[in-house]
Amino acid sequence: MKVLVTGGAGFIGSHCCVDLMTHDVEVVVVDDHSNSSPLALDRVAELAGRELASYAVDVRDPAALDAVFREHGFDAVIHFAARKAVGESVEMPFEYYDANVGGLLNLLRTMRAHEVGRLVFSSSCSIYGDADEVPIREETPARPASPYARTKWFCEQILADVCARDSAWSVMALRYFNPVGAHESARIGEDPRGVPNNLMPYLTQVAVGRLRELSVFGDDYPTVDGTGVRDYIHVMDVVEGHRAALERMDAPGFRSLNLGTGIGTSVLQLLAAFTQVCGRELPYRIVARRPGDVAELVAAPDRAARELDWRSRRDVLDMCRDAWRFQQRNPQGYESA
Repeated sequence: MKVLVTGGAGFIGSHCCVDLMTHDVEVVVVDDHSNSSPLALDRVAELAGRELASYAVDVRDPAALDAVFREHGFDAVIHFAARKAVGESVEMPFEYYDANVGGLLNLLRTMRAHEVGRLVFSSSCSIYGDADEVPIREETPARPASPYARTKWFCEQILADVCARDSAWSVMALRYFNPVGAHESARIGEDPRGVPNNLMPYLTQVAVGRLRELSVFGDDYPTVDGTGVRDYIHVMDVVEGHRAALERMDAPGFRSLNLGTGIGTSVLQLLAAFTQVCGRELPYRIVARRPGDVAELVAAPDRAARELDWRSRRDVLDMCRDAWRFQQRNPQGYESA
């Protein structure tokens, strides 16, 4: 099988490439490196023990993307390339719709032109918003609370419409909850550009001295300790879910599945787990809530277990341990190599 991975140099994308390549899948990457390092792909090749083709291409560029499809005959596409910060999306809605919805539309046009109909789409638990019931099932009504979340929801609707119109398409939208951690080798991990928007890389950068303290956005949510609760899932569990989806895409149509552990962890609980792993207390302060955030997002992962024969295998301490190991060995990220 030959698979195109868009955004393959990013956090989840790079781990997905390693997992696929070590399971005899031929991988081709397109990534504009707006929030990733090309060095990640060098390490992917090192870990997999073989080279992969990669192109510095924005998925919104029709001619460049078409050229990649003309050079390679793809069996399927995994689409990660997108902007992904909730808070930033509130400040930059136009850029988020352009990148996330516009990028998907151009990818779909190109796939149709080259008769590639199998797609695994990187969706998000953020589409559920402030759900009435937790844990959250796929049937839970969508209440996206930010432009980022709405772009993911709109993309899912586009994909469902495409599949309803044409039986040549088989699409799985994987709604993963909060991917964290790193590859056990510590050669690849999460290395965002600028100040991190997600909790785990912020924690690791505080621990390694790159940032002064952790900002906890709100302590007045109706949760166990007032801080936001999320379903953190190890990035390797997430990418194993993508491989399972690829292996089960024979039937036409659109399907959405949660990828999560089913276990909620608050910000302060994750901080305590990370403190245990790194061996020292980390400074933090409580600040105002962040626009677009909700109190609790925890998955009901039953459908993925049933349809993909997939379950998460790693716990919160594994996630903290692997993330910390990557940051220790790469204190300034990939550029410190």
